[in-house]
Amino acid sequence: MDRHIRKRVSLANPIHFLALGFGSGLAPKAPGTFGTIAAIPLVCLLAYSTTLTGYVLVTLLASLIGIWLCGKTAHDMMVHDDSSIVWDEIAGLLITMIAVPLNWQTLLLGFVLFRILDILKPWPISYLDARVHGGFGIMIDDILAGIFALILMHITLYLGWL
Repeated sequence: MDRHIRKRVSLANPIHFLALGFGSGLAPKAPGTFGTIAAIPLVCLLAYSTTLTGYVLVTLLASLIGIWLCGKTAHDMMVHDDSSIVWDEIAGLLITMIAVPLNWQTLLLGFVLFRILDILKPWPISYLDARVHGGFGIMIDDILAGIFALILMHITLYLGWL
């Protein structure tokens, strides 16, 4: 992140703290990957402490609030979608792991599938990423990557490959 942009955000600001993935988005290399890693404790906490309905409600809330968090932080940074904004990756991994039995293999596969889809951005993810802006634009590509990864996870589980 450019040092001038860095001056416009503060981890002391709770909005920035969340949008920057608890600070993980400030990693000098691969901030999206570090943001996804930051989501793992949240996935585990929710998977082991709530029902499927609770997990889905928190995931939906994280996705909806993420639109505002990411949009506000991008506005404060005066950029469209700085790579340090990684709340979208957190929401994306939460989506990926909906109704997936949690163990190290499913968590690893979910992480890898989500990151591949988020990086490669197959259609329609790439289409929306290029044309939709603001907080919704920041979130929608990762929401779709999470949905696609979720589908692949459940196909893998249904076929007994994991």
